[in-house]
Amino acid sequence: MTELSLRELNRTLLLRQMLVDRVSMPAADLIRHLVAVQGQEPNWPYVGLWTRLTDFRHDDLATLLRDRTVVRSTMIRRTVHLATADDFRWLYPTVEPMVAASTQLAYYREAMGEIDPEQLLAAGRELLTGRTVPRRELGRQLAERFPTPYPGRLAAALNVMTPLLHDAEAGIWGRWRNRYVSVSLAEEWIGAPLEALPQPERMVLRYLAAFGPASVADMQAWSGVTRLGPVVASLRPQLRVYRDDTGRELFDIPDAPLADPDLPVPVRFLPAFDNALLGHHDRRRMISDVDRARISKEASGGVPMYLVDGFVHGRWSLDGETIRIIPWHPLSAVDEAAVRAEAERLMPVIAAGAGGKIIIDRS
Repeated sequence: MTELSLRELNRTLLLRQMLVDRVSMPAADLIRHLVAVQGQEPNWPYVGLWTRLTDFRHDDLATLLRDRTVVRSTMIRRTVHLATADDFRWLYPTVEPMVAASTQLAYYREAMGEIDPEQLLAAGRELLTGRTVPRRELGRQLAERFPTPYPGRLAAALNVMTPLLHDAEAGIWGRWRNRYVSVSLAEEWIGAPLEALPQPERMVLRYLAAFGPASVADMQAWSGVTRLGPVVASLRPQLRVYRDDTGRELFDIPDAPLADPDLPVPVRFLPAFDNALLGHHDRRRMISDVDRARISKEASGGVPMYLVDGFVHGRWSLDGETIRIIPWHPLSAVDEAAVRAEAERLMPVIAAGAGGKIIIDRS
């Protein structure tokens, strides 16, 4: 069984994530390839698409959201993602048990108290049928029927009890934080029913195309879905099997490209929560354990980072119209020039005005 080195896995992931060379393809096709793009905060998906696509413009994604080709909702890992409407129709039923289990969390149980979940679900669907309702208003209307000091949590609970989609404006460029989200029943927004049965085999194969080779633990960490071992076992005859440097089995689809470990790769700026950083349980193929420990576990992918030689080298932030770069390791003169050049390309994408500054903070 072939053993793949960390650099082979790194280069292969960069290749499949379109982070070696920017590619010329429609934004919808890239989102489809990645299965689901983290959209926890509105602006970050735009950065993630820009860093992968040639000539990407904000309107490219905004148009997809407004014409409902791409939808925004709670999906994998119980977090907000973007996916094509066609993919959402099978992906949501596949992850739904994991999403619905959220109602057992104290955050929801405290708000729901003795409320019958079925009654809450029926009331929520009644309030949303034929309508798009601001989530804040939905919580208020639910609290009128089911008194609680936490109306916002009732709306949030409904969101994990039945598939709801955010209105297009919730994902339009312009905000680094979520505010004033409106929601609709998913099947009404899409105009088509969701699949009746989960499709874990399809999910695994699609994941491997964009993130493989990967272990079962990686697949589960990415999706939030547990017990994928039997699914992979059933697919095993049609998969290629490798091992990593720790001896773990890695699975892949046939004929998927493996990259040369010496493949030259450019500096890349990644958004917070980028797919490439959150796509595996073992994230060493992108970020060392030491660097991952620099920030809390909860924020391990929740801050924007940049890559040098394919691996996370530090983090960056936008402060007004200043891109601040915080290296975690020394930068050679050549690498510093490349980091500055990529930051200059990023500047007009994320800063509204002219004359932005780039600061490398070595403190």
